[in-house]
Amino acid sequence: MKKHAPPPLPQRADGLALAALLFAALSTLAAYGATTLIRSSLDFLGVMNGFWQAIFWITIAATALLFIPAARSFGESRRAAAALAAGDIVEARIQTAASRENGWVTFGWGAFALIALGFAVFVMMNDVAVGKTFFYLPLMQQKWWLVTKQFFLTNIFIFVVAEVLVLVWGLVVALARLMPGKAGQPIRALAILYCDIFRGLPAVVTLYLIGFGIPTSGLPEMIMPHIVGWFVDMSSMTVAEQRSLTRIPVVWWCILALTLTYGAYVAEVYRSGIESIHWSQVSAARSLGLSYMQTMRYVVVPQAVRRIIAPLLNDFIGLQKDTALVQVVGVIDAFNQSRIIAANAFNLSAVTVVAILFVVITIPQARFVDKMIERDNARMRAGG
Repeated sequence: MKKHAPPPLPQRADGLALAALLFAALSTLAAYGATTLIRSSLDFLGVMNGFWQAIFWITIAATALLFIPAARSFGESRRAAAALAAGDIVEARIQTAASRENGWVTFGWGAFALIALGFAVFVMMNDVAVGKTFFYLPLMQQKWWLVTKQFFLTNIFIFVVAEVLVLVWGLVVALARLMPGKAGQPIRALAILYCDIFRGLPAVVTLYLIGFGIPTSGLPEMIMPHIVGWFVDMSSMTVAEQRSLTRIPVVWWCILALTLTYGAYVAEVYRSGIESIHWSQVSAARSLGLSYMQTMRYVVVPQAVRRIIAPLLNDFIGLQKDTALVQVVGVIDAFNQSRIIAANAFNLSAVTVVAILFVVITIPQARFVDKMIERDNARMRAGG
């Protein structure tokens, strides 16, 4: 009769617990040193007062709270060693796991505290010269509205219009790439070629080529007078008036460039969603007499869109950030406006305002995407 091998002894957590205690001590010392450096910088500026003194002590005390999980980790490691010595393997395993958990909690929050303190020290370095370069509050208070206005009038406008066009255009390209049969082969080839080209081209290059190239080529002057002439009588206008009336603003060329660029990415997202639908759905729809386009419209695409909402939102976050690239063709967006302010003031605080605006508007979308992914994963685990 075979004898069962005894269960392996749990690995000790003493080393991790001691390291956690040491790391908590080093983090507290780093907090004291950082606040001392920041205090000297504030003294140099002449703004040191009781409020900042209280903030410093709160910061040191908050960092010292790392000793709580570290001490728990050490105590649990001692209890695990005692249980192991007494031959209680189950209790030893429980205490070891708890000790490791508290040890890693100490390291995790300690790393967070060190990064935050490091950033504060970076801002205050060189007698606050770094902070004045990026966070000069008087300039930010004076120019924030000018930058914010351009952000909403230009960047958000481009983003919203391009997003709507990308949704439609990407679906068209995805359906073209999935055209069945030999008759659809040329269309598939064109769709594949389009996706390969515009996914390979950097967005800034596409913006430059379209934003400068098409207006310079003279095509708008050749086509737009005929289109506008259907609605407006231009016979009594001068040449300058006709050009002013038929001129297409550069913003719309930027929207076209971003639509072509992100349309290629979104088309691939659509395609992955459509191909994830089981082939039996298409077979059943076709057996009922639906055409290919009717099958896509009523059966496949509604199910596919439900699956690709999260990756679509990720692409739109990228599209939103890439609206800052329109400055390469001379559009006065928030970034270009901040560059003008920075050039006049010899300070980058206005650019920091743009960075804050993009971060503030992007973070809620990113968290919404996370929630969507969690919900989809929960639905998939539930078999929905």
